[in-house]
Amino acid sequence: MKPALLIMGPTASGKSALALALAERWDGEIINADSMQVYRDLRVLTARPTPEEEARAPHALYGHVDASDLYSTGRWLSDALAAIAAAQARARTPILVGGTGLYFKALAQGLAEIPPIAPEIRAALRARADKEGALALHAELLLRDPGVAVRIEANDAPRILRALEVLEATGESIAAFQAHTKPALAPGTWRGVALLPPREALYQQINARFDQMLAAGALEEVRALAAQALDPAMPALKAHGAPALMAHFRGELSLDDAAEIGKRDTRRYAKRQFTWIAGQMRDWTHVSDPALTVRAKLIGAILASF
Repeated sequence: MKPALLIMGPTASGKSALALALAERWDGEIINADSMQVYRDLRVLTARPTPEEEARAPHALYGHVDASDLYSTGRWLSDALAAIAAAQARARTPILVGGTGLYFKALAQGLAEIPPIAPEIRAALRARADKEGALALHAELLLRDPGVAVRIEANDAPRILRALEVLEATGESIAAFQAHTKPALAPGTWRGVALLPPREALYQQINARFDQMLAAGALEEVRALAAQALDPAMPALKAHGAPALMAHFRGELSLDDAAEIGKRDTRRYAKRQFTWIAGQMRDWTHVSDPALTVRAKLIGAILASF
């Protein structure tokens, strides 16, 4: 059974190109580990692999979720483990690639086993979120469960709602459940690689890529998404650039201003990804060279040592 290769890096760091090169060289299957690339509605804006790239090697968990679906880390973990097992059953190397730290944490450290939440509790909290906003609920969480609240951004509605619904349903902090987890992948069955390219060059790449996305149809994607009038809590609506472009369609921003906000938000997200890697992936192999050939050679040596 071939071990799994996990590749994380900040957005626009060349992860997809690297995964494709490795898959072609090492008979691999590429499995998505990016929480936005799961949505079929936003191929361009989330920089999903193109159809031509997908034809060069097997790809899984890309664009398989509708934007109206509240897709969770738990569901992704179940889907990812099934995709890993399927690749291994075909004697292929599972290559998980993406920028969502929680997805990789779920694989390497496990997810908490939390009792099911009653639908009425979930519905009541989501109704409050729609009426009061994420900031108000984050303030409540800060009072009721400060240890968890300080780890969640004040506008991160899905995670705030999750922490509050666990409190409401169980009377316990979500942290109490998270303290008793087991890795989903057994030690020794995987290797982790984190890409850490030079920051300024990466930020320039983020800016250039956003312009390319607009030219390639990102505006039309977001316009179609906005027309669905989805629940504002849906994660797909938080894709970097989507909120600002939706504001442009409402006449609140010029296209140039919306693009600058999208670029800024993406750069900020990249900074958080660098921080995540530094804090959560200290024992992973860190690769700073941005050249594809150098990266592929270094990681190929890791695969050869399995």
